Amino acid sequence: MTSLATNTSTSNAEAASAQAHGDHADLRLFGLATFLVADGMTFAGFFAAYLTFRAVNPLPEGSTYELELLLPSINTMLLLVSSYTFHRSGRNLLLGRMGPCRAWLLLTAALGAAFLAGQMVEYFSLPFGLTDNLFASTFYALTGFHGLHVTLGVICILLVWFQTRNGGRVTSAAPFGLEAAELYWHFVDGIWVVLYGILYLL
Repeated sequence: MTSLATNTSTSNAEAASAQAHGDHADLRLFGLATFLVADGMTFAGFFAAYLTFRAVNPLPEGSTYELELLLPSINTMLLLVSSYTFHRSGRNLLLGRMGPCRAWLLLTAALGAAFLAGQMVEYFSLPFGLTDNLFASTFYALTGFHGLHVTLGVICILLVWFQTRNGGRVTSAAPFGLEAAELYWHFVDGIWVVLYGILYLL
């Protein structure tokens, strides 16, 4: 009898603990958003430094180059479309349509990889190197740092795709992994739009 009472008491305590834990707000997305704000401030520092150099200490003639717009514009479209495909993946996940969800994820990863390939093609066709001058160094620092983020994003997408398999950790009832990756991807896309405007259009 004592053993039964003890087991019942233990079970009740575990249930109460689980209930109390479930009552806490899920702050994981908030934590990710906080990280992205801090990451955005790093990009803002790069942007501010570049614009300040141009305004206060104009680059001498010959140290800036006329950048081709075709490839960066195609890359911009690739990232904008990838935001849409990622959103479609998330919508299908919430509706429990795992097949379409996984297909949209793969398409998003492919678009991200195409962006990286386009950036590498641009690097090999540029008429300047990393250490040629201030403009060149800033260009490579900004685009390279952003390219690193895209690379990490593609890896995250593939990991989420892997976790959406049958019995995986990402499901319609537990969508955090996909939601976190999607938020990060939209952030990376937004940063590129700003970077594109500053480096290629100004």
